[in-house]
Order: sequence, then C-alpha cells, then structure tokens
Amino acid sequence: MPSSKNSTEEKERRGVRTWITIDSSALLSNIKTFRSIIAPNVMLMSVVKSNAYGHGLWDISKHVVEYGTDWIGVDTIAEGLRLRKEGIKTPILVLGYTLPEMISVAAEHDLSISVSHVSTLDAIKKINLPTKIKIHVKVDTGMHRQGFIEQDRNTIIAELCKMSEKITVEGLFTHFSDAKNPSFPAYTNEQIAKFEAWRKLFTDTGFSPIVHASATSGTILFPEAHYDMVRIGIGLYGLWPSKEIEAYVKNRITLKPILEWKTIVSETKPLPAGSKISYGGTETLVRDSIVGVCPIGYWHGFPRALSSIGEVLINGKRARVLGIVAMDMIVVDLTDCGNVTVGDVVVLIGSQGKDRIGAEQFAYIADASWYEIITRINPLIKKIFI
Repeated sequence: MPSSKNSTEEKERRGVRTWITIDSSALLSNIKTFRSIIAPNVMLMSVVKSNAYGHGLWDISKHVVEYGTDWIGVDTIAEGLRLRKEGIKTPILVLGYTLPEMISVAAEHDLSISVSHVSTLDAIKKINLPTKIKIHVKVDTGMHRQGFIEQDRNTIIAELCKMSEKITVEGLFTHFSDAKNPSFPAYTNEQIAKFEAWRKLFTDTGFSPIVHASATSGTILFPEAHYDMVRIGIGLYGLWPSKEIEAYVKNRITLKPILEWKTIVSETKPLPAGSKISYGGTETLVRDSIVGVCPIGYWHGFPRALSSIGEVLINGKRARVLGIVAMDMIVVDLTDCGNVTVGDVVVLIGSQGKDRIGAEQFAYIADASWYEIITRINPLIKKIFI
C-alpha cells in the first residue's frame, strides 16, 4: 500500500514535467538536531534567504515558524515583506544590504536590518522614520566582506549613541570565514577573540544587543561562539557545510536532506552504435543503445557542465547524460536501466531504489558547490511538501 507521502506526491505532481519534493518531517528533524546542540537559552535563526536556498521562501518559512524558530534570516527587504504580507510575525533580520529608500519600509513592517557601513547610518539620519528602526551592527572580524573594521570602533559607538532617537541597537554580529574544517580552528579562534572585543565595547557602552556569530559550521564546531543566537542555513536543509565537518561529526549528528528533484522520461528510442547525440554531435554511441529524453535542462538548473558526465536515477539504476545538456532537455542512456517507458519517474537529486544522488555528489560531478546547485534550481518549479 503506498504511503500517504507517496500518494500526496503522485496527486500533486499531475500536470507537471519536473517537480521538487520537500520532506517536512526531515526539516523538523534538522531543527531538533540543532536545538539539541545549543543551550536552551540560545535562540535559533532559520536562514531562508535566496528563496530558502532554493527550497521555497514562503513554504519553508511557514514550516519553521510552526516548528518554533525564534528568528528568520532573509537577504532582502523584498523577502521580508513577502513574509510579513503572508502573516508571519516572527522577528526577521535582513542580512543583506538595505537600500536607503527601503529603510523606512523596513521600520514600518518591523524588519530588522543589518548595518555594516557608515553610509547606512548617514542615510538613516536623513530619513523621517515612522518608528525607530531596529538594527544589527555587523562587524568584520576577518571575513573582509561586510562589516565595520577595528579602526571604526570608537567612531561607530559614538554615532550609535547620538542616534538613539532613531535606532534601536538590537543586535551585534559577525560571520566566520574559515569555520568549515575542524582540523584548522586557528583563524576562527582569532575571529572570536576580535569579536569579543567588540562585544565588550558594546556592553561597556550600555548596549544590550542580541549577539550572534555562528552559522551552521560554527554552531557545530565552536560552541563557545553560540552567544545569544545561532544562524542555521545550509544545515536546516539537511546538507553539511563541508565534507570535513560531515566526517568529523557524522557519528554524533544526523542531518536529513529535505529536497528531492525529479522529472520524467518523455521519449525513448533504440539507436545503433555510431549514432551522434545532441548539439554538435559531441557524443558518439559506442554500442547499440536505448536512449531517453528528459524534459529538463540548464534553464531548470541542471548545469550544462554535466554534459556527458552527469547521472540520473531511473528504475533505481544510474543513467548517464549523453551529449550536451540543452536549455530544456537532456538525453540519457537507458540501456542498463531495464524496461523504461514514457512517464517513468527520473530522480535528479534524491533516492530511488537502493541508490542516491545527493546534492553534494551532483555538485561534485558538475565541479560546483552544492550551495550553488540547490539555490539555482529554477524557482518556478513546483514544490510539493510531503
């Protein structure tokens, strides 16, 4: 008898040629996993920026709120507004740059913003705000991307004190640049030490910000840097920040990938050895073969880099991509996949039978980051929560 999850997927995928399933129970399990490694008084931010790393901004946010997340992290005001308009009242931090013309919008909709450069403070001074704007001050302790640097300390503190009628200093945070290999903690320890100096300065000045520094990798490897809140992004979706962390903690921590990406076989045909496949005839069959077409391509997020080397699962067997990945189609070798007919389900990322192609392996073959692979899956593809 088919499971209720399979029945839901079968019903919801009707009428679409490619779809994504999101396992809500795996999402809950990952949240519980991170709750178990932080203290009860440490808050958890679910980072849903960039369309929830390709998993669907609104649907993921709705679920993490239901599962008790303390904060939500987005990249833009637009993402934050979408969630507010959908009725989410959970605190939201905009992690990316906020344009000056959007600052008053943030205040109006109770969106906290990141401030990492004096230009944002200057913009706030010039704006008539409907209410105080909540800010999280970002400091650069070694990532050298966003953030105030050490030489800015006294100037920034003085500015923040002068602006008390327009701002609420709600948070103080940084980001670790090299926290993904447990064998090399020295640079992260240096960043923690620098961040401690900032934290002391803010506390001594009379501010009481929410202090946060650790993303997924820092949360796993540096418990001393959990502070008041941790920011869980890639781990929320059941993926490891790095293979080194996975190897280091896999016997103690379990993460469950929540996304599977599937399509169908839309055509099959026998072709003799010597047949040339796809644009430019870039691949020539070396044996008599059965080939199939799947109606997905690089527009959907299946990288062109997987031409002639990518693999998919059909009937639980691996089928190699033949020739160039096109905009909307790939050709695959079905010869060793048993009896395949039009309409059969093809797994691009996920499990089928006893085999699995994880996002990490998908990315490895494409010579890319799995962060990039999942976030670049076309957001128009239907997502089915099971």
